[in-house]
Amino acid sequence: MAEVAYVNASRVFPGSPPVRAVDQLGLDVSDGEFLVLVGPSGSGKSTALRMLAGLEDVDEGSVTIGGKDVTNVPPKGRDIAMVFQSYALYPHMTVAENMGFALKLRGVPKATIKEKVAEAATMLDLTKYLDRKPKALSGGQRQRVAMGRAIVREPSVFLMDEPLSNLDAKLRVETRANIAALQQRLGTTTIYVTHDQVEAMTMGHRVAVLKDGVLQQCDTPRNLYERPANAFVAGFMGSPAMNLKTVPLAADGAQLDGLSVPLPRQMLDAAARAGLSEVTFGVRPESLHLTGADESGMELVVELVEELGADAYIYGTARIGDRPERFIVRVDSRTPPALGQTVRVTVRDPNEVHLFHPETGDRLQAA
Repeated sequence: MAEVAYVNASRVFPGSPPVRAVDQLGLDVSDGEFLVLVGPSGSGKSTALRMLAGLEDVDEGSVTIGGKDVTNVPPKGRDIAMVFQSYALYPHMTVAENMGFALKLRGVPKATIKEKVAEAATMLDLTKYLDRKPKALSGGQRQRVAMGRAIVREPSVFLMDEPLSNLDAKLRVETRANIAALQQRLGTTTIYVTHDQVEAMTMGHRVAVLKDGVLQQCDTPRNLYERPANAFVAGFMGSPAMNLKTVPLAADGAQLDGLSVPLPRQMLDAAARAGLSEVTFGVRPESLHLTGADESGMELVVELVEELGADAYIYGTARIGDRPERFIVRVDSRTPPALGQTVRVTVRDPNEVHLFHPETGDRLQAA
């Protein structure tokens, strides 16, 4: 096992202008930690993983594994194991042969290979499939074989690049729980890439959010959700996404159509220090709730009701100034409003509101 560090690492692809796929990435991963790299397509997350694996050049800065600078070390000398989106199994080999092939190339004795393969197969519930060929396995079973192949090598670091993308929704949920439990059992430092923020929130000890090659924030899933560093992180982490709207400020709070949201004094002071007359106002769907017809609130015309069993979400349009804005509200799934109905909405607790600078997107911080 080993700690990992990106030290102002950049990957720059030539062009006019050059493309900084990963830009000055500074990130420390502790020994035994499960870190998730997440971001939209093109954010640089897979490139960052490949830089650590030695599959992409590091044009600026460095990467280290176990305190050793491996920037110019070839992939086979880095003591890492990768699990890719594609299973990359040898079709003519059995499951056992696929899992033990890397050890065979190293000249490991057959008895040792058999022992390590059997141990990994037990962990991954593959024992009864060891004599099968990959074509006789389901997608989820093939992915477990790919993981078993990585496990038997006993590397210092696991690198996983969207390993669940080819699985159906139900199997993806099941497999991500298995991966998280397995990593905890093995205690191997793991860096996991995904574009799915639900995967990121449910699997990682910490989550690093990338956008356009730049690290936006790295923190625990809970802190990312409750204290996003900027509007991008606020909108990206969470499902459904946070409601983010540019709204005017008054002396005591934010002004939404038909609703004045009182804000804590420290928030108003932060906006005043920045000289702002309007802010990007953020509120989670669960922090909004419906009020009675005779109570004050923002009028919302219901356009869609998404019923998810225990929860329901309504998507509706309100007016902020002279423009229509869509809001998402979590409601009681037993009595959701009807399509086309006009409801009144208010903020459950002003302390659950987030304020961001309307131009930079940065969180407005109390002094």
